[in-house]
Parts: sequence; C-alpha cells; structure tokens
Amino acid sequence: MSFFDHINELRKHIMRAALAITVIAVVCFLNKDFVFNTIIFGPRSPDFPTFKVLCSFSHAIGMGDAICFVPANFQLITREFGEVIMQVLYVSFWLGVIGAFPFIFWEFWRFISPGLHEEERKSVRGVVAICSALFLLGVLFGYYVIAPFSINFLAGYTLEGVEVAPTLDSYVTYITMFTIPTGFIFQMPIAAYFFARMGVIGTAFLKKFRRHAIVLILILAAIITPPDVISQTLVAIPLYMLYEISIIVVARVQRKREKALKSDDTRVRKVEDDDDTVA
Repeated sequence: MSFFDHINELRKHIMRAALAITVIAVVCFLNKDFVFNTIIFGPRSPDFPTFKVLCSFSHAIGMGDAICFVPANFQLITREFGEVIMQVLYVSFWLGVIGAFPFIFWEFWRFISPGLHEEERKSVRGVVAICSALFLLGVLFGYYVIAPFSINFLAGYTLEGVEVAPTLDSYVTYITMFTIPTGFIFQMPIAAYFFARMGVIGTAFLKKFRRHAIVLILILAAIITPPDVISQTLVAIPLYMLYEISIIVVARVQRKREKALKSDDTRVRKVEDDDDTVA
C-alpha cells in the first residue's frame, strides 16, 4: 500500500471509532437525568455502593458504625449561561469514549496488525481484551474508590464562616480527573510488556529502580488526588501492585526470549556439526 492508501485506511478506522463514540454519547445525552443523578452525582449520595460496602464491613468485623462513611452535604451551582448544557455534552463525550474504548482499541489494532509478522501477532494475542479490561478496571477503581473519598474530603475541608458551594464545572472536572487518567495508568503492565519485547527494560532494571518507582508513584498519587493521606494511599497501593505485576510480565518475556535464543544456538550448532560430519 502507498502512503495515501495507509492514510485512507486510517481515516476509515478513525471514522468508525468516532461513530461508536457519537452513538454512545448521544444515548447518554438523551438520558442526562439518569446519567447525572445516578452516575455523576453518585459519589455524593449516602447510598453510594462504596459507602454501603464500607459500612457493612465495619459491622461484619464488630466495629459497628466506626468506619461508616457519611458524605459531605454540599450544593452544586452554576455561574454562567450554558454551563449546564456544556457539562452535559462534556460528560456525554467522555462516557462515549469510555463505553467505546474496546471498539476504539480494536480499530487501532486492526490498523497496525497487518504490519506485524505472524509470530508477533501470536505473541500479543488477546491484547485488545486485556487493554480494554485494564482500562475499564482503572476507570471503575477511580470512580468507586478515589472519587467518593476525594470529593467528600474536598467538600468537607472548609473554614469557619465559609460555605462550600462548588460549581457544576468544577465537580465534573474532578470526577473526570479521578477516573479517566486512572484507566490509562492501569495500562502499565501492557506498556512494560512491549518495552520488554523491544529490549528497552528488563527485570534487573525494574528491581534496581523499585525505590525510585515508589517515590514517583507517591508523587503521581499526590497529583491526581486531594492532599490527604487516605486518598493518596488508596491510589498508591494499586499502582505499586501494577508495578510488581509489570516486573512479573517482563520476567516472563525475558524467559521466553532466553529460551528462543538457546533454541537458535542449539539449532546452529547442530547444523555446524552436520556440516563437519559431511566434510
């Protein structure tokens, strides 16, 4: 294929991905009351699943209401004309991206996979499903773990005589910040796999800089969460677990590579021995 043929093919994949996003976004826009009252405003409701699970766990271990969490009571306001409809469009778009992510990645994979060798395609079989699952898992983690505690911490942290009344724009921005970036951060093992395949990183490198990675994880957790220890810990622990999983993934890639090299060396020596015998 020529360069322009590749561009034309890429355009088709982008158009199909954009159509999937648009369809889901339109459905969300038409159901804006459900989307906002149930999903977006969920973390400020006492009936949010995270709060129920936490309270049930508190009773199960005999602590009563000791660790039951009551969300802060605050009102959302708008200060500009058009803010409501703009936020509805904004939320609908990002829900479209989240909902269509498996299809988007599948279209991306369909575009690049013809340029790979058969062995390379086999080695990354299931990459679409794994990446999609990790992304959605990260988004759910951000929504059910980071968002409720972070939002309520921010809403409850105030001064005497000051009433907390955030704008709808501010609230939606924080909800987005707590969820979508987390989905991409959960792609860490996939990134480690491809870097290991290219020979850029190895287990020795990851183990050597483990302490540095912990510091970077804490800094990243501090950036994407409010300045409270609980929220930062809730983010840092799974990120560190992903780092350890990445080490396991890289180690597996290295073992396969070393096995393949030994197999090639054995084959070469066998050919040389056969040539010497014939000679």
